[in-house]
Amino acid sequence: MLGALSAAAQRGPMSVPSLVWFKRDLRIDDHRPLVEAVRRGPVLPLYIVELDYWQLPDSSQRQQDFVADSLIELDQQLRRLGQGLIVQVGEAVDVLANLHQRFGFQAVYCHEETGNDWTFARDRAVRAWSRGAGVALHEYPQFGVKRGLRDRDGWSRHWEGFMAEAALDPPPRLDPVVECSPPVEPFAETPAFDPTPCPGRQPGGIGAGESVLESFLTGRGRAYRGGISSPLSAEVAGSRLSPYITWGALSLRRIVQRTRLARTDARAANDSRLASSLNAFDQRLHWHCHFIQKLEQQPAIEFHNVHRGFDGMRENDFDPDRFQAWATGHTGYPLVDACMRFLIHHGWLNFRMRAMLMSFAAYHLWLHWREPALHLARLFADYEPGIHFNQCQMQSGTTGINTPRIYNPVKQAQDQDPEGRFVTRWVPELAGVPDSHIFEPWQLGQTKRQQFGSTDYPEPIVDYQQAAREARARLGEYRKQPGFREQARAVHQALGSRRGSTRRKTRSAKTDPRQGQLI
Repeated sequence: MLGALSAAAQRGPMSVPSLVWFKRDLRIDDHRPLVEAVRRGPVLPLYIVELDYWQLPDSSQRQQDFVADSLIELDQQLRRLGQGLIVQVGEAVDVLANLHQRFGFQAVYCHEETGNDWTFARDRAVRAWSRGAGVALHEYPQFGVKRGLRDRDGWSRHWEGFMAEAALDPPPRLDPVVECSPPVEPFAETPAFDPTPCPGRQPGGIGAGESVLESFLTGRGRAYRGGISSPLSAEVAGSRLSPYITWGALSLRRIVQRTRLARTDARAANDSRLASSLNAFDQRLHWHCHFIQKLEQQPAIEFHNVHRGFDGMRENDFDPDRFQAWATGHTGYPLVDACMRFLIHHGWLNFRMRAMLMSFAAYHLWLHWREPALHLARLFADYEPGIHFNQCQMQSGTTGINTPRIYNPVKQAQDQDPEGRFVTRWVPELAGVPDSHIFEPWQLGQTKRQQFGSTDYPEPIVDYQQAAREARARLGEYRKQPGFREQARAVHQALGSRRGSTRRKTRSAKTDPRQGQLI
């Protein structure tokens, strides 16, 4: 399957092909590198299974499985056009060099990728190889992130301009260059860092993504506004498009344009609820790129506090026992544990509950954000580094420009799961506990807990009220340090949103932690 390329390329005279390198853009629709390469002649479509990438601590089998689904369908679509997908295992530079030696291509076409530090380094190495080999490397933006940006002023206009451009239809055909086997099990030789099973994962692929988008724009989207905060309703009310955008099975530009057409149609049909929900969703499509742009400008966000005045605040207080209880869903706080177990099973969780999980780890358990962020990254099938590390720092209070939000785990349960249905489904140890105590089972006392069969559920790992008070005090001390405000202004100047001219909009852009994740 991998590396099985026939000699079909040598049948008769043919112009030298170009190579199209697929990365996190596993589609043929609105794919500029593919379109540009086809304009110049035959192409070699390539996906590289990179061994070292899948051993990174933010990688997992659930992500691999989603990509595998997408690769199989991408190959099918390319094969129908005339040339199947070449799947090779190895380091990118080695794979490209070997294919260059065999086929003599003079150009590589691909999308820019704003990924983790490893992919940044990989892309730098590929650029260096291409220069040395005399191969032209053509990189194109995939969405509204702008490479080499120094000033965020005017960025929103850039984003709107990109999204307004006509989406590109797939090429009508591809000249056959080489015969290759379909990628039935593309990761068989490449185990991921985290092999945790994910039985509830969304299927990958272009067709699955199109189906999810269509169902959202034509019906499910009515419940989006007001329905995405509770884990009970968000599973259906959320768009559920995030993994298809993360891995590029769908074009973000195509989604923006179809969302706006559907909103116009809803308004014409006097469907105010759908129109309002699609308007809210449109706003989050913008914030998707806003957060990725931050990582593009400052890759160190993956490793270091955005506001360096917080350095040393939590790094030396890491408690592995607290981390393990949080990571497995055994903190003694029912909604926190239910959300973690749901996430482990599904590879997805609605944004408010993601924020609560990270807030609980950072404030109540006083864990430095880096290890919890890596754990969540592995669990998210829709892991997008630019959004993820920014949001983890926002929920941990280390950006310096966002209002700290310490989620109350009991109140969140009362607000988002008032009847305890979500909790009892995912924390079955509490199934016999009366509704009056479902969110605070420790209040029952040991005798009644035995009576209701809930003694297997742990006592609270911390006193959440006391822990929150201590976290606010610690955070406050760091925010009082000399020079803190000046550095915060510098952070905002470099990374803050410029969208909106009113004071209210500016304040919302700076403090609303719900923005950014497409759910």
